[in-house]
Amino acid sequence: MAPSAMNSWTKALSEAQPVPYWLDDPGRPRPEPALTTAETCDLLVVGGGYSGLWTALLAKERDPRRDVVLLEGREVGWAASGRNGGFCAASLTHGLPNGLTRWPDEIHKLQELGARNLDEIEKAVARYSLDCDFERTGEIDVATETYQAWELRDWYEDMERRGLADGMEFLDAEAVRAQVASPTFEAGLYDRRGVALVNPAKLAWGLKRACLRLGVRLYEHTPALTLKPYGAGMAVRTPYGQVRARKVALGTNIFPSLVRRVRAYTVPVYDYALMTEPLTADQLASIGWQNRQGLGDSANQFHYFRLSADNRILWGGYDAIYPYGGRVRAEYDDRPETYAKLAGHFFTCFPQLEGVRFTHAWGGAIDTCSRFSAFFGTAHQGKVAYAAGFTGLGVGATRFGADVMLDLLAGERTERTQLAMVRKKPLPFPPEPFAWTGIALTKWSLARADAHAGRRNLWLRTMDRLGLGFDS
Repeated sequence: MAPSAMNSWTKALSEAQPVPYWLDDPGRPRPEPALTTAETCDLLVVGGGYSGLWTALLAKERDPRRDVVLLEGREVGWAASGRNGGFCAASLTHGLPNGLTRWPDEIHKLQELGARNLDEIEKAVARYSLDCDFERTGEIDVATETYQAWELRDWYEDMERRGLADGMEFLDAEAVRAQVASPTFEAGLYDRRGVALVNPAKLAWGLKRACLRLGVRLYEHTPALTLKPYGAGMAVRTPYGQVRARKVALGTNIFPSLVRRVRAYTVPVYDYALMTEPLTADQLASIGWQNRQGLGDSANQFHYFRLSADNRILWGGYDAIYPYGGRVRAEYDDRPETYAKLAGHFFTCFPQLEGVRFTHAWGGAIDTCSRFSAFFGTAHQGKVAYAAGFTGLGVGATRFGADVMLDLLAGERTERTQLAMVRKKPLPFPPEPFAWTGIALTKWSLARADAHAGRRNLWLRTMDRLGLGFDS
């Protein structure tokens, strides 16, 4: 890249605050007090992100008399639930291609359950007046290379033959640029109903308020330290207290599971995003985007981007950073070299926005598993359930995961618990240094594929055969 371009792009970052835009909100709720006593309950939920919040809320909806306690180690929504792009997708399988590859016999049922789950989220937004800027705008998967355009068209035609293209539309270069004006767009696949956009932090805070209204006892700044059997139930120790519960649901995702054997199934991968200042009317007109869809490009190292309620552009993705040893640390949330890279990509996509400044730049850990979509299970003779591994598409799928955990804790045979996706686990990650080496080699290979018309090398083809194809 030319030095002048680099100077222009980095200048756009000169006033960016290294904090998540969504969490930088003076209207954020005050945290609930920490637990300082011994409590008992019917259901204990550990984790105050989407997974735990939906579990607590749905548990009270299923049985309003159930006594539910929720513990959050810091504040509700502070981690992945308040740092993501706000793409609330119907897909439970991290996209249709991943689901079709892994569960072809169940894909129609998975698609049906996913669509129903997104509809239920929309109903909950209305029922509980969740002020989260919910917009059912859909998403366009855009091709930025000619070979990607061919692949999108072939994929769309294949899905039509399989009866899986309902609500989808293929857009050629002219049609996709009529939706959003970028000189880099070669084609698009428009999913009109399968994605909603939200303010992710406001969604978490709204779910918190709904839980409290239904009588959930919620404690923040209360990390769960240990999980042990206690009589007919379980006991969780916290820094200043303890909770004894008949059943426990774990929604801790990327943080070390209280069920130790589950830890090998996830690794943290750090993702980064930028947020622009609000666009002027002229700037917005220069890119179109009147239908406000979410967008993502078709590369292996992909970007996701969208408009906020006040017409800022969130621009994220591309780099996926795995720290050696799989540690989750606050210092990994900030990565200036990635911000500079993302800024350059942004102005390549939208050269007409030269001069726009970024106000926020941040990162966060994604709980990644080897099949890129959630896995589930129980422990301690069915008294503990867990869901994890959402791999960046948890805004919507965590509600489905909450229903699965409640089904498992109830010992119920449901259409959810009978899915192979629910009954079977992904492959665990190997110990270090093998995990770091394998992930680094995969990332290098994906970048090489992007530079060579999508051609996957021997390493990627081997990973595909093993069911470890890091393709998104």
